[in-house]
Order: sequence, then C-alpha cells, then structure tokens
Amino acid sequence: MTAAQTAAEHIPSPAAGTLPRVLGLDLSLTATGIARPDGHTERVTCGDLRGTDRLAWICSAVTGHTTQGVDLVVVEGPSYGSMSGAGHHEAAGLWWLVAYILDGRDVPYAVVPPSSLKKYATGRGNATKPDMRMALFQRTGLDLRDDNQVDAWWLRAAGMDALGHPIVEVPKAQHEALAKAAWPEAVA
Repeated sequence: MTAAQTAAEHIPSPAAGTLPRVLGLDLSLTATGIARPDGHTERVTCGDLRGTDRLAWICSAVTGHTTQGVDLVVVEGPSYGSMSGAGHHEAAGLWWLVAYILDGRDVPYAVVPPSSLKKYATGRGNATKPDMRMALFQRTGLDLRDDNQVDAWWLRAAGMDALGHPIVEVPKAQHEALAKAAWPEAVA
C-alpha cells in the first residue's frame, strides 16, 4: 500500500465535495513558514524575542491555525546539522512543543524528513533552497521569495498528495519520497 493510499484511508474524510484541509509548517526560530489550507503562505517572525518568549510566540501562531479546523498538519522533520549550542536546543524545543500542541488538540500530523521533502519537490534529496524555489516556480508559476514559505508550500502539497488530492504533478519517483514521511498513528 502506498503512503497516499494509507493516508487517504485513515484521515477523517472532509464533507462531500470539499478538499482536505492541510496545513504545512516549516518550523524555524527566526521565520516559521506556514502554508494554510486555502493555499496562501505566510511567515511568522518574532523580532527580538529569545528563549521561551520566542517559543511561545511561534507556538501561539501555529495554534491559531490549528483551531481553524485542519484535517492534517505536515511538518518538516528536525534538521540540526547546521546548528550548534543553544540554537540546537531551542530548535528542538520548538519542534517538540509544536508536536505537543498538535497531540493535545488531537490534530493528526505527518513528519517529512528534510531530504524527503527536497526529493518530493525537486527529485534530489540534497536540493538547495534555490532549487526548491525554482521547482515551485516551474511547476506552479508561484514566485515565493521566502525559503520558509516555499518549504511550507511543498509540505502542504505533499500532504494533499498523500491524501489523494495532489495540487501539483510530480514524477512517480518524487511521489515515492512520501513513503519516508512519518504519518500519524491513525494514518500508519
């Protein structure tokens, strides 16, 4: 069974004739990207906030989007390779706080490893940020200039695809990258 078949069979079905409401989240301490179920993207920044104040600010923004009734949240898995010290711990804290919030609200979420997201979008697991942006532009004509919003858009697209409602056509090999995502227990 493919990831798309599994996801489509276990996520609650939206009302007849409507699409699933999927939210894409590219978590970042400096600029979290959000792709809303209506397809619009935004960026959450927190100015000079640091530590728990910054985490609370970002979590509040994420919580605001999950209260609007989403069927699935697709979040990029942690990527700590370029971080060290306190930034590493704070990024891990943000990731786990968001997971905690989603669990507490019974919002199903999928975790897509960064390399799988890149492969889904571009065909290469080691794609650069400009590659991700160019793939989005080539497939949709969208010219998002913020890397966080680009990743969030692709995360939402991956979720919609996994639920059987692709919003962009990708080759089979790229689609198969979705099998590497950790789908919620209800989906697995």
